Amino acid sequence: MKKKDYLILFFILIVAFTMRLYKIDNPLADFHSWRQADTAAVARNFICYGFDLLHPRFDDLSSIQSGKENPLGYRFVEFPLYNALFALLYRYLPVFTLEVYGRLTTIFFSLLIIILIYYFALKEASRLTAVLAAIIYAVFPFFVFFSRVVLPETTATALVFLSIFFTYLAFSKSTDFKQKLFFLMSLVCFSLSLLIKPTTIFYGLVHGYLFLKNKGWGIFKKKYFYLFFILACLPLIYWRYYIQAFPEGIPANDWLINYVNTPDGLKKIFFRPAFFRWIFFERINIIIFGGYLTGFFLLGVFQKTKKYFLHMILVAALIYLFIFQGGNVQHEYYQTLILPPLAIFTGLGINFIFKNSKFFLPKFFTILLTIVLFLLSWYFSYYKVRDYYQYSVELPQIANIVNNLTQPEDKIITDRLGDTTLLYLMDRKGAPAIYKELPDLKNLGYKYLVTLNQETIESIKQKKIYPVIFENEKFALFKL
Repeated sequence: MKKKDYLILFFILIVAFTMRLYKIDNPLADFHSWRQADTAAVARNFICYGFDLLHPRFDDLSSIQSGKENPLGYRFVEFPLYNALFALLYRYLPVFTLEVYGRLTTIFFSLLIIILIYYFALKEASRLTAVLAAIIYAVFPFFVFFSRVVLPETTATALVFLSIFFTYLAFSKSTDFKQKLFFLMSLVCFSLSLLIKPTTIFYGLVHGYLFLKNKGWGIFKKKYFYLFFILACLPLIYWRYYIQAFPEGIPANDWLINYVNTPDGLKKIFFRPAFFRWIFFERINIIIFGGYLTGFFLLGVFQKTKKYFLHMILVAALIYLFIFQGGNVQHEYYQTLILPPLAIFTGLGINFIFKNSKFFLPKFFTILLTIVLFLLSWYFSYYKVRDYYQYSVELPQIANIVNNLTQPEDKIITDRLGDTTLLYLMDRKGAPAIYKELPDLKNLGYKYLVTLNQETIESIKQKKIYPVIFENEKFALFKL
């Protein structure tokens, strides 16, 4: 890294940070709001009930997610380090809202990813590749949106790449002390990334490659090789063992590999044509790359680099895609983990065009056409991603009305088919769907029902059992 690299990175980071501030103060009701609301709810409950990391809680008290009633609202998925981090920022520096702090935390880690992308591409390819890869991650719409959501994926991705960075440094430094220090830092970052998002374990392949490349096949006879991975995984193993005592707080997750949820129920997706169409054509080709950038990415994939370090990063990402097929098809945010290699290899592809322009059109036209295709890809991606920022303005309005008409301790049912967004906006605990008969829900302690479904409203009013507390053309609030 030379002075000009720091200067280039500085300007890229400024642009990246500025773009990620777009609509940063939106209510937590935009794309994938249900998952963001669950994440933010854990942070808000830390503030309300204390920072008990071993007992994270969110707003859904129902049996919808786990199949068991969850009266304390336990939320046992990833270890809540990310949630606790932005909750602490809000508690001790309450300048912004909790949601803005969550987005700023994600933005911070996304900027760290840009720095690491630049470093790896510079060391393994060229400065131009590094600049292009960093710019792609910094400005392309899909990258930008999922670098400012209240979700833990970007934080986990940054930590696992930071772990790879320290392992990379450990093998490039000669002193024994520095090597041990970097291995320790790598171990800690890898362990934290696994706690935040266990799927980052696939990038352990990159660690394995670095060990093998630098120590040869004899590494498999060394105890410290196995000790590194065992110690990194131990906290995750303990966490997964610990949460088994709280089955009501563990959402169903066996579908993430093989199935997707459809209006007709679970459908098998594993290695079906639909998986390849949705992931490689719809998501990566159209939404992430905007169409034309895919060609540059493929050029980068087939380009030979100094070693195969960058290709191993891509292999790890692909293995993750092919194993968690259901989750990747069902939810766009699952692709957050593969964004760094996508940016790196697209940068490699564009670099190949520039460095070998003599095989194409005259250099001026080659560069001009590449820039035009880059801009068109950005626009076509933005055309798809711009809707991610949109949200129903009715939801915050409904939430404010219900919040004023109920007490904080009241348990509320929102007729939202399992979507917890409205519960979060109301700052109330309850159920995000009518998952049982209303008398049964009343016996469980639920006091109010909020529904936007006009058929449900008319049906309840006709029975004249539950009084209407509030009604307008959008929704009704019933007292159970």
